[in-house]
Amino acid sequence: MTGRLIGIARVHEKRAAPEQIAEAQVSVAGGIEGDVRGTSSGRQVTVLFRDGWDDACRELGTILPWVTRRANLYVEGIERPRRVGDLLQIGDIVLAVREETAPCNLMELAHRGLRAALKPDWRGGVCCDVVSGGTIRVGDSVALAVTEFAAR
Repeated sequence: MTGRLIGIARVHEKRAAPEQIAEAQVSVAGGIEGDVRGTSSGRQVTVLFRDGWDDACRELGTILPWVTRRANLYVEGIERPRRVGDLLQIGDIVLAVREETAPCNLMELAHRGLRAALKPDWRGGVCCDVVSGGTIRVGDSVALAVTEFAAR
């Protein structure tokens, strides 16, 4: 199954508003160029899946912009991974899923009830490390490779 990258965002400093961009350079050493979280092991790049975001918004009875979640990448058309070690191929890059993105208190500040709405079934997305870097652009294809090994 192939999906599509429908959004890219980065945050220049902690708690700053996300900046949406059409393309980004992604590296093993620094994640998304210009993103403050890019050097955090296990959390270099965060990915939000449209189906999970839509489920959370439906539960809240509202439509919120995807950047409210503060994720780096927004994808549609593939089932969201629910296992550590799975790989995501997005355009030229490969990401390894390291953990479920745990909704933090910023979600509650953004919209009442959002933190709880993101908790079930990996709705908040995944945190990843960059396995191989390159350039990504909105519209790039996205594929999930389910692996049999666990991340170390």
